[in-house]
Amino acid sequence: MSGNNCTDVTEFIILGLTDDPTLHVIFFLIFLGVYAVTLVGNLSIIILIRNSSQLHTPMYLFLSHLAFVDIGYSSSVTPLMLINFLTEETSISLGGCVAQFCFAATFGSAECFLLAVMAYDRYVAICSPLLYSTNMSTRVCTLLVTTSYLGGCVNSWISTGFLLNLSFCGSNKINHFFCDYSPLLKLSNNQDDLAEILPAASAGSVIVITVFIIIISYVYILFSVLKIKSTEGRSKALSTCTSHLTAVTLFYGTSTFIYVMPKSSYSTDQNKVVSVFYPVMIPMLNPLIYSLRNNEVKGALRKLMNRKHRFS
Repeated sequence: MSGNNCTDVTEFIILGLTDDPTLHVIFFLIFLGVYAVTLVGNLSIIILIRNSSQLHTPMYLFLSHLAFVDIGYSSSVTPLMLINFLTEETSISLGGCVAQFCFAATFGSAECFLLAVMAYDRYVAICSPLLYSTNMSTRVCTLLVTTSYLGGCVNSWISTGFLLNLSFCGSNKINHFFCDYSPLLKLSNNQDDLAEILPAASAGSVIVITVFIIIISYVYILFSVLKIKSTEGRSKALSTCTSHLTAVTLFYGTSTFIYVMPKSSYSTDQNKVVSVFYPVMIPMLNPLIYSLRNNEVKGALRKLMNRKHRFS
């Protein structure tokens, strides 16, 4: 018992997207399908890149890690959401809630860094093609990937550290479909402004830094493309960027919309619906974007299928 005669919270109740039983069935089928496509699509990308020698390049190395991060990001959120559709009341322990947030924040932040790394890779490939193999050596690629995961962990640990120091007493109902930081902060007995300012500053820094890298990379890419005289050359150079630009627009568009909204409106139904996109829908869309709009991936897939058909 706490000093104000109030029982300490040891578990939370996830309210989910809706309390309508009919919508529960519909949403369960939809998001089960989304999760299945996410797993199959991203695992297929990873397996294809590992088994196709023509895809053993830095760009596809980063893409395989993006696929892995997407699996982790979706898996940290979607299973609990599916359980919520099947049960009248979904509960999760305080430790489980903190762990879910930690994994979601780690993979979400790592995705930001990987998207920035992929933009830098396209900059080197288009602006300095003769030095590409030197500037994007195995050592450099390993360093960039490691930095992406490390950056994701640091950003996540900052928020998770504050969560572990919060005390919860009274209401334990989270008006969201997973354990995100802001709804947990609203339920806590927090009197420390740092718990609100520092995690927000850390997440904001990740977005600002990675968006800055992406914008600068594409500004240089645009200037280099404009110097190409032939229309075919320009089209070929830009075609390698369209998939990445589409993924960047989807990811940053939805996540920025969430985090620039006032805290007072964080738990509105409209906000919860938009929140579904970046941890649930985008991990499903990324492999589709990179496979349907990429001739090299489609060509490698055809070769792999023909090879298996020949040996069967």
